[in-house]
Amino acid sequence: MTTVAVDARRRAELRDFLMSRRAQISPQDAGMPAGGGRRRTPGLRREEVAVLAGVGVSWYQWLEQGRDITVSSQVLEAIGGVLKLTEPEQQHLYALAGLTPPPLRATPARDRGHCCIALKRMIDAWLPSPGHIVDKYWNITAMNTSAQLVFGFQDVGSNCLVDFFEKRLYERGYPDPEDITRRVAAQYRAEMTNHPGDRGFAEIVERLLATSERFAEVWNLHEVQAPGTSLKVYLHPQAGRLQFESTQLRVPEWPEVTVIMHTPMPDTGTKERLDALLAEHERRHCLHAVPDGGVAAA
Repeated sequence: MTTVAVDARRRAELRDFLMSRRAQISPQDAGMPAGGGRRRTPGLRREEVAVLAGVGVSWYQWLEQGRDITVSSQVLEAIGGVLKLTEPEQQHLYALAGLTPPPLRATPARDRGHCCIALKRMIDAWLPSPGHIVDKYWNITAMNTSAQLVFGFQDVGSNCLVDFFEKRLYERGYPDPEDITRRVAAQYRAEMTNHPGDRGFAEIVERLLATSERFAEVWNLHEVQAPGTSLKVYLHPQAGRLQFESTQLRVPEWPEVTVIMHTPMPDTGTKERLDALLAEHERRHCLHAVPDGGVAAA
């Protein structure tokens, strides 16, 4: 399909989208007084949308007709406000108008509780494989039992980067401490780059520069590495050699949350060793019946 044909289709979809959204907004929904005579079609009229958005009536008519006109993000925001578009709908409007959609805004605080519950259920269902969840600063917000047993995660709210360097976790179980410390620091720099001016990242880095000589060494290399899927080898004191495919997942609905899933590599015995490690943990911590009908810790 030629570029001209693609643009024509996009403008046609823009016309249909605006008309459909306009039809769903009544004058009362838009804050206009009731009355005004009988309407032949439901929803707002074109000229009403234009006036409420602060744009010319003719210009808005050309936009809805799919004409090739110049559009700004400010105007699209105003039109989206009049049509009461949701955030995904607003992004769709940007794309249809030929502009780059804005990034998703942070999730409202009222939804974050549901986020933690839903994603915690997901990583619990991932057992016996390790899984944990971090915020943008790499503070742990949730973890499953396997992540605790394998990597030694303890407290929700602790910071992965701080613990990794201040507790020298890179010396426990990682075959190549040099490589893993460089990789971790480079990935944190990439995360920091995605949030320019965010003081929270600077506070963590400044703390580690003062408390961890190893962090200062690798941070001053100024390496940057995008997160993604990587091979992780971990030498566990009980389970032995564990080999994972580590994947970082982002959830569009909660863009500041990252889910880290560790998938056992096939034909390495990792899955079987995890099963045994988890079974031993459950044996030590479960409850069992005793002759008098009570319960006692195993």
